[in-house]
Amino acid sequence: MFIISPELAAEPGIRHAFFTREGGVSAGIYASLNGGLGSNDDPAAIAENRARMARHLSVEPDHLVSLWQVHSPDVAVVTGPWQGDRPKADAMVTVSQNVALGVSSADCGPILFADAQARVIGAAHSGWKGAFTGVVGATVTEMEKLGARRERIVAVLGPTISAKAYEVGPEFIERFKAENATYARFFAGSERAAHAMFDLPAFIGLKAQEAGIGRFVDLGLCTYGDEQRFFSYRRTTHRGEPDYGRLISAITLV
Repeated sequence: MFIISPELAAEPGIRHAFFTREGGVSAGIYASLNGGLGSNDDPAAIAENRARMARHLSVEPDHLVSLWQVHSPDVAVVTGPWQGDRPKADAMVTVSQNVALGVSSADCGPILFADAQARVIGAAHSGWKGAFTGVVGATVTEMEKLGARRERIVAVLGPTISAKAYEVGPEFIERFKAENATYARFFAGSERAAHAMFDLPAFIGLKAQEAGIGRFVDLGLCTYGDEQRFFSYRRTTHRGEPDYGRLISAITLV
C-alpha cells in the first residue's frame, strides 16, 4: 500500500508515506488506491481511499490536505484543513501537527521534505515545468521562513517517470538548452529523429543541489514501468484511456 524512505523514517517526529495504487476501493482504470481529487473516479471511492491514507498517517481524513496543482513554483503555508477551495499551488510547508501534506502525482516527481530539528516539513509536486521554474528552491525558501535550515533538510523523491520512459520533442529540448547549455546532459538519444529521452529525476536532483538541501535521495522508482504499483499519465495516454488515477505522497509531524 505504501513505500517508506529509510532516510525520512530515521528523522524523529516525522511520519510519511509514498502511497502506491494498491490497497484501495476504486475500480477499473482507477484501481485501486486512487487519491486524485481531480480525477473522474467515484467521489465516494476517492474519499474512502484518502481516509485510509489519513488513518495510516494518524490524522483525520480532512486533515490530509492537497492542492489544486497547476505545474507552478508556488508554495502554500498550511495551518490546518483548507477553508473553502484548495489553493492553486504545487508545494506546501507547515509547522502544524495533526495535518498531513499530500501531493498527487502520476509521472511527475513527488518530493517530501523535513527538517526534523526545526520541526518544519514540506511536500512538492514537481513535473518538468515545476522543476524548471523553481518549485524545489521555493519550497526550501518557505521552509526557512518557518525556521528550517536548508543544510539540515532531508528531501526524498518518490515514484517518478524515468528517463527510459520519458521521450520529449525538439521544442522541449531547445527550451532547456536555451535556459542553460549544461542542461544538455539531461537528454539522451531516442529512436525518433529530433527527439530525446529526458531524465526528470536527475534534473530534480540538480535543483535540490542548487537549493542547498542537506540530503537529497531519489528512490529510483519509475511510475511508467511498474503498472502494478503506480499510476502513470503517460502510460494512460499511450493506451488512449480516458483518465488515470493519482498517487499520493504525504508527510506529517507527530
